[in-house]
Amino acid sequence: MSQSLSFGLTRRVAVASALAVAGMLFATAASAAEPPINTLKNSLFGGRTDTAINGYDTVAYFTVGKPLKGQDALATEWMGAKWKFSSQANLDLFKANPEKYAPQYGGYCAYGVVQDNLVKVEPDQFTIRDGKLYLNYDADIQAKWLKDPAGFIKSADAKFPALLKK
Repeated sequence: MSQSLSFGLTRRVAVASALAVAGMLFATAASAAEPPINTLKNSLFGGRTDTAINGYDTVAYFTVGKPLKGQDALATEWMGAKWKFSSQANLDLFKANPEKYAPQYGGYCAYGVVQDNLVKVEPDQFTIRDGKLYLNYDADIQAKWLKDPAGFIKSADAKFPALLKK
């Protein structure tokens, strides 16, 4: 009787340990996945932050035609990132329709997507085309992007879903 009790207890401990290990592996894999929204800092090494577009107000691109720095007090969470806004009105517009204001390709450099790369952006390098916001890595890349935005958009639209899975 004592031997079967010991075997049952050992078996339950082994199952519990296996489940714990599986849970840790799943959590590690989930945290290692690329976030859907670009949260790469515009620093020398491009480390991660929790904030989209380096804290710039995505709605301001549409309402005032230029990037404006968002405020910590005017922020919301969407698609795994913090979005900051320069005004309550812009925050409200974003909350009502985030897909309308969010940059294309998760906020990664639009030209980078064409080149099969997910890279950081400079918030002041942007284009609005057909009501959509496209961001670029820097002024040189922006100049390349502007030579054929329609062609690059077609290419990037086709490539972006696969890039997120890499």
